[in-house]
Amino acid sequence: MPPLQNSTDEPFTKERRQGLIFSALIHLLVAVIIIFVTFSVRIPEPVEEGLLVNFGFDETGDGLFEPAPEPVAPPPPPPSAGADAAEEAILTQDFEEAVEVKKKEPSPEELRKQAEARAAEAKRREEAEAERKRIEQETAERLKREDEQRRIEQTKARVSGALSNKSNTGTTSQSQGVAGGQGNQGVESGTPDATTYGPGGGLGNSTISYDLGGRGVSALVRPPYDIQKEGKVVVAVTVERSGRVTDATPGIKGSTTLDEILLKVAKEAALKTTFEKNIDAPNIQKGTITYIFKLN
Repeated sequence: MPPLQNSTDEPFTKERRQGLIFSALIHLLVAVIIIFVTFSVRIPEPVEEGLLVNFGFDETGDGLFEPAPEPVAPPPPPPSAGADAAEEAILTQDFEEAVEVKKKEPSPEELRKQAEARAAEAKRREEAEAERKRIEQETAERLKREDEQRRIEQTKARVSGALSNKSNTGTTSQSQGVAGGQGNQGVESGTPDATTYGPGGGLGNSTISYDLGGRGVSALVRPPYDIQKEGKVVVAVTVERSGRVTDATPGIKGSTTLDEILLKVAKEAALKTTFEKNIDAPNIQKGTITYIFKLN
């Protein structure tokens, strides 16, 4: 009778076979890791080959023993931490410190000189102002004297003309006027041809000229002239873009008379004068208007 086979042999053999396979794979993997990691071969570096030559200083020599080298001088000692170290630190630093400049207080002598200089400057200015006023006063007095001298000469000329007038030749009249009585009614500076005998009478006219940088005039007002005085009055005017005169100063340089009445009427006429409108002109434009008062 044949022996019965164990039903468990086949599964046991299969599992055993699988275990052996996994075990062999694990051992093989471990062996590969050990080979590549542990058993690495280091290739030695090549050794330089050459011929050894004795050390020396010349191409020729004689003897069997190497001469002793010459003694080498020891290196100099390091610098001390004194002034040399401070100087070295200053020379090698990377930044430059600003030098503090102390403000020097002026000495009493310097203060005295400064005070004297200020006093001298103030005195010089006072003297210059006094000189300017003196010149202005002398100019005004000179113009006044010239105006008076001119009137005297004009009076003499009129009197001389009146005496030589043909209408008076051969007449025995000693009186003229409208007030009645004996005498020649009128004023000394008058004219024989005038029909007005009181103060302020006489004949005359005024000539006007202006200068405003080439700008024309719209309304040129003529001042009233009813006094027997002559002269030229130059008026400095300030004109807006619209043409209106905003300021007038009579009697500036170029005037030949400082008579108060002529200055007054010239200023009033200048303020009433209107120039042409100009939007391109300066906002405040300076100019002059000249009035020449002359008796006929």
